[in-house]
Amino acid sequence: MPFIVEQSGAITIISVTGHLIVANRQELKHVVLERLRTGDREFLIDFAETGYIDSSGLGVLVSLSKKVREQGGELRLAALNEDLRTLFQLTKLDTLFTIVDSREEGLRDG
Repeated sequence: MPFIVEQSGAITIISVTGHLIVANRQELKHVVLERLRTGDREFLIDFAETGYIDSSGLGVLVSLSKKVREQGGELRLAALNEDLRTLFQLTKLDTLFTIVDSREEGLRDG
């Protein structure tokens, strides 16, 4: 399973290991939407162990961000490597998400 789900206080942490691509994006969507349905509102997606995100992975993150915000929550991204950070900047998605350098910083900001 490419996703590890943990809880830290009110924040749901989802660690993405490997890649976020067309083959597993629906699994991430299911995890977040199910947690949202059961009352979670603060999400931190940790990309420390992620090497690649394809366009469908970016699309699911945008979709999830919208759904979480509609429910009064927040979805933050943590630990993007240099290539992923550049991808978010080039696609202007860095303006949509709160992006922090580390999981620890994301938990402090929460």
